[in-house]
Order: sequence, then structure tokens, then C-alpha cells
Amino acid sequence: MCSLVWLLTDRQILEDYPQMQILEALKQRCTAQKVDFSLVLMDQVVLTVTGGQLGLQINQKTVTAYPQVILVRVPTPTVQSDSDITVLRHLEKLGCRLVNRPQAILNCINKFWTFQELAGHGLPLPDTFSYGGHDEFSKMIEAADPLGYPVVVKNTRGHQGKAVFLARDKHHLLDISHLLRHNAPYLFQKYVKESHGKDVRVVIVGGRIVGSMLRCSTDGRMQSNCCLGGIGVTCPLNEQGKLLAMQVSTILGMDICGIDLLLKENGSFVVCEANANVGFNEFDQACKLDLGGIIADYALSLLPSRLSKEMLMPDKAPSSQGPEEETANASGSAEPGSVCTKSKVSTCNHSVTDAEEIRDSLNVPKPCSPVLVDINRSVTE
Repeated sequence: MCSLVWLLTDRQILEDYPQMQILEALKQRCTAQKVDFSLVLMDQVVLTVTGGQLGLQINQKTVTAYPQVILVRVPTPTVQSDSDITVLRHLEKLGCRLVNRPQAILNCINKFWTFQELAGHGLPLPDTFSYGGHDEFSKMIEAADPLGYPVVVKNTRGHQGKAVFLARDKHHLLDISHLLRHNAPYLFQKYVKESHGKDVRVVIVGGRIVGSMLRCSTDGRMQSNCCLGGIGVTCPLNEQGKLLAMQVSTILGMDICGIDLLLKENGSFVVCEANANVGFNEFDQACKLDLGGIIADYALSLLPSRLSKEMLMPDKAPSSQGPEEETANASGSAEPGSVCTKSKVSTCNHSVTDAEEIRDSLNVPKPCSPVLVDINRSVTE
């Protein structure tokens, strides 16, 4: 097996939309550009150390020439440092350029690890507490008192808005602590009331913001994830939002990522989460983009023979913004509190803290009010 580019993924997510889009894009581009390409699944890989040297087998065949670029798509919520990360570390030590790198993935697989990396850089982060071990949840209820109530509680390895809930008071937490699955520690986070049911997903590829999407809950949930029934519409960022998303991506060492930002009443943002294995079904639809193709182009641009040439991505990455909005944002002429400018989908000119116009334009239910999510429903999802 002598391929310059690999797509390395997990069998359980291979047929999901993002992986299939990236796979097809890589196949087409590699064929057109005469670049050797292979799809490799995690369970096909055997790592070796023989004669004091690292080696590799795929489907029981020894690899004699290693890929130059490996695009990694692994289910980050279930990534294990003693298995999946071991494979990625091995490949990196063999000289392969991984996208994303193992350390960057580690920075995102645990929500508290992400905040540990971001702390100390002057970024706006919601106050957050966590703990060691799996049986200290009840003890943390007292320690987290300074955060106030209601308080956001998340499983540090949760994903897609699951294992996240809003607790109304201390007694509520005590009552349901025995219902939680303690497969990983939880974090306790200060509630950003004005962002209830709303956040902005920013997708970055190769140091460029390719688009941003406002996500809104339709059923009163605090979570706005599209997989939980939320809607997504294109939403150009103001300068503070752009800078914050780029800072998060850079600090975490990400090549490709989705940064989730919470909204403040004054139009500014605070960091919510970072995603190393970003999904983009709804993002492609909302922003009218082909993110799989953009990712494939970026991976190919990293081939050593092309690093000295202009990147395959266009001078200005595809954006959910129209020409007028891009010009206004680039010149800094937009109002300081502006988050979204007028788009084809919505007219949220000054603040996305009120998603009513977006929902009205899509003929979906009115914006949710800040109500508490049913705790029993949340913890069993």
C-alpha cells in the first residue's frame, strides 16, 4: 500500500454524511490530480515495533511507504487515549501529517480539557467547575455553589447536546444525581441566560473561517443542536466573534474544527465548546457550502510537493456571507454590537439574542423562553 493520502475513520461512522462527503470529494480530486488515495478503517490497522523500529500493517499486509497526509475522522466522544490515540500517535511518529493532530483531538474530546487549554489566554469563558473520579458528583454540588442557579451541567464526554441539562437548584441536583450515567465526570457551568436555546457554530478549515451558522432550539430546550430538533441558518459573525473563534482554534491546535459560541445581550460572545470531528449536514444546507470538498482541498494542499505552491483553497474561503456583508465586516464598519447582518434567510441586523425573525421566516415555532429542560428526559438520552 503506497498512498500519498489516506482518509482514516471508524467503521461505525463511515456511512454518516460527513465521512461520505469527504470520501467522495477525496476520491474525485485524487483521481483528477493523479494522487494515490486509500480509505483506511481503524480496525484494519496493526501497529508494530520490530528490530527497534516502528512499523505498520493494514489488513495484515506490511506498509512499506507511509502516507504523507492522513485526514482523520474519528468519533471524538468515544475516542480512547489507550487505543485510538495510540494509533494516531504511531502514525504521527512515522512522519505522517495528521489532520487533525492527536494532541488537538485530545484537547477536544473532554469538555473540561478544552477549558483547561483555553484558560489563561484572556478569552471569555463561562465559569466552570469539575472534579476527578466518577463518584464525586454529589460532593461537587456544594463546591459549585458560587456559580449560582440555575446551573448548566454537562457530561465531559457528551456530544450532540446529550447528557446536558439545566438544574434549577441544589435540591434538584441532589434528587437526580443517582439517575446520571457516571461514565465520565460532569462539569458545572455558569448559565448564560441570554443564549438559552441559541448558539453560533463557526467552522474553521486551515486557519480560515469558512462559515458560521446560528442554531436555535424549537422546543424550549437549552441545547440548540440540530440533531435534537434545532434549526440552523447562516449568520455572518462580527469581528469579535471571528477573532474569538480563530483564537480558540489556534490555541487548541486545530486544522479543522467547529467552535460553538454563546451569545451575550450586548452582541458579544463567550466560548461554549470546540469540536474536532465536526458534523456538517445542517451546516452545508444552511450556509450553501460543500464542506466535504473544502476539507478535501485543504488535505491535499498539505502534500509536501504543494506546500510551496498556492493552497488549493480559493483566496477567500467560501462564506455564508454575501459580498456586502463581507465588505462591511472586513472594513470594520459594522456596528460594534452587530452579530448578524441581513441575509437571504433572516434579518437579524443587530443581535441574534432574539431569533424570532429567523423562526418566522422558516415557518417554525416561536423562540423558546428560558425554561428548564425536563431533567429526566435529558439524562436518559
